[in-house]
Amino acid sequence: MIVLEVLALEAFGLLMWAVQPLLRYKLKRRGIKEPGYLLHLEERFGRYHQSQGSGYVWVHAVSLGEARAAGVLLQALRRLYPAMRFVLTHGTATGRAYGQSLIEDSKGDVQVWQPWDTADAVQKFLRHFQPKLGVLLETEVWPHMAAACKAGGVPLLLVNARMSAHSFKQANAWRCLSRPAYAALEGVWAQTQEDALRLQQLGAKVQGVTGNVKFDAQPDSAQLEQGQSFKAQHKRPVVMLASSREGEEQEWLQALQKIQGLQPESQQVADVQWLVVPRHPQRFEAVAELIMSMGWACERRSQSIAGQLWNSTPTETQPPTIWLGDSLGEMSLYYGLASVALLGGSFAPLGGQNLIEAAACGCPVVMGPHTFNFKEVAELAELAGAAQRVNTLSDAITLAQNWAHQPELSKQLSQKASAFAQGHRGSAEVTAKAIEGYLGLKSSP
Repeated sequence: MIVLEVLALEAFGLLMWAVQPLLRYKLKRRGIKEPGYLLHLEERFGRYHQSQGSGYVWVHAVSLGEARAAGVLLQALRRLYPAMRFVLTHGTATGRAYGQSLIEDSKGDVQVWQPWDTADAVQKFLRHFQPKLGVLLETEVWPHMAAACKAGGVPLLLVNARMSAHSFKQANAWRCLSRPAYAALEGVWAQTQEDALRLQQLGAKVQGVTGNVKFDAQPDSAQLEQGQSFKAQHKRPVVMLASSREGEEQEWLQALQKIQGLQPESQQVADVQWLVVPRHPQRFEAVAELIMSMGWACERRSQSIAGQLWNSTPTETQPPTIWLGDSLGEMSLYYGLASVALLGGSFAPLGGQNLIEAAACGCPVVMGPHTFNFKEVAELAELAGAAQRVNTLSDAITLAQNWAHQPELSKQLSQKASAFAQGHRGSAEVTAKAIEGYLGLKSSP
């Protein structure tokens, strides 16, 4: 078995080396719509403009959701060790953009791209920054990185870890690569008991179940207040399709058209202000074109007049317009102004999106049948009355209309959502204390 694992890692390394030109091409193509991908491209291959250093705590947060979780974890760690220096890595432009707000230059923090998982790039990263500890968030375990940290004596931890049944099946299919990588981790702290069991079956040293750090992330208070103020001033309720994925917007628009033709005048689709916020920024333009091609007017957040949320405000007589939330870092605002959110990624077999941010903003959620990436959170939200599951987007639209047009019910659902989020906080402190045991430092009193 050991021979097979060694051969598998060598084969994986050759493959990752061979596809580097394709990676460069993909990043440059993606950079046309998201310029962030063009910045510091050579960092992905182990070449850095920052000075060499040592003694960092390395935290890897691949994308936006993980970066938000990293934010509350870094705050908890800084409360223990105010002088701690971090090197923060990411894989996506949205993750890096958010992560920039977490860096404290005055303390010597550094932010770079995650190294491409070849032996060469990984070794260059470790030699350049010489971290004393690595902390991975949620799912990002790569074979060469895990092996290099193990060989170099750098303890590598996986925190806020999750492992869906779908991901477990994939990892088990490639167990010659996955099992040595998980076994190389010094310690793992899972979100749920189910996650812990699957990770243990892959060879991980699970040390405990800590809940979900994302519950500790607070909404942007200024954005939330702005959205809630807008909602209070206007009679037409806002219903949002949140973090939608490719294919869902078209299905949603088609369902709106069909329902509009079937409903009586007393309960028209036009009585709701519809808002869509796509999950991936590179799709903003395509979604705008889709909305207009299907006969709807489209108003974009990015084109709003300075100081206004939108150039127009919803009135009871205004013809239906779809609002497009094509801005970054404003989800608290969108959830604040929405009476209900339809959970993107859950109406197609994509695993759903995290509904914790919606709940923290007091926005109840209607979700589809596919939430396997966030199974326990979705189930807990249902039990708490913060979310309800339906089978189709048509069902979701009808239910959302019903909720949105009952002010007292909307208020009750909002309170349940907020209480659900509040009741599950505390994971960040527990996780920080777990990490503390691997630092060998004296914490602040």
